[in-house]
Amino acid sequence: MVKTTIKRKTRDEILELSVPLFAKDGYDGVSMRDVAAAIGLTPAALYYHFTDKEQLYLDVMAHEFREKPSELTSVLKGLEPPWVRLEMYITKFAQLVATDKNFLRLIQWMRLDSNVARHQKLAEYVFKDIFDPVHELAAELDSRYDAHMLAMSIIALVSFPFESTIRQFMPGYRPEQEKPSVVAKHAIDLLRAGLSKPAS
Repeated sequence: MVKTTIKRKTRDEILELSVPLFAKDGYDGVSMRDVAAAIGLTPAALYYHFTDKEQLYLDVMAHEFREKPSELTSVLKGLEPPWVRLEMYITKFAQLVATDKNFLRLIQWMRLDSNVARHQKLAEYVFKDIFDPVHELAAELDSRYDAHMLAMSIIALVSFPFESTIRQFMPGYRPEQEKPSVVAKHAIDLLRAGLSKPAS
């Protein structure tokens, strides 16, 4: 009789394997049983690492958004002038969003989630550490503008073109507009033009 052994998965392996599940079906479309079955664990083994689905989800989001793009926040905290840091950040962020489809899908599902309490946890547990450096840079760029609104605009200018698949059917669309370098240049040019004008 051949004895089969199931390789024990580390916490990081579980998080990495769970990312595509939440990216495909969102928070509401995934159960702990689904995750356990997909990654080859018993539900009990999964619960050993995570108290419940929400904890697993929060940790998956932290894994995908806080740890993977750590290079982005390090660029923002550099010693270069604000505009140089902004251009580096936008260029790297556009590349990340364009190439990591799970990253993009998780953003889309999060925006569709109407659970305010979960959004608050995500803000505190995952996104605050990502948003703070963008907010600080926005304040450095031009103190005449609301730093929160400017930071949100910077993020949206980069992420939205990759989120909106319908735009390929809209007037003026060209395939080269999908390139991260084209999106990054557009966002940078728009911000430079907008911030050079007097604030209303």
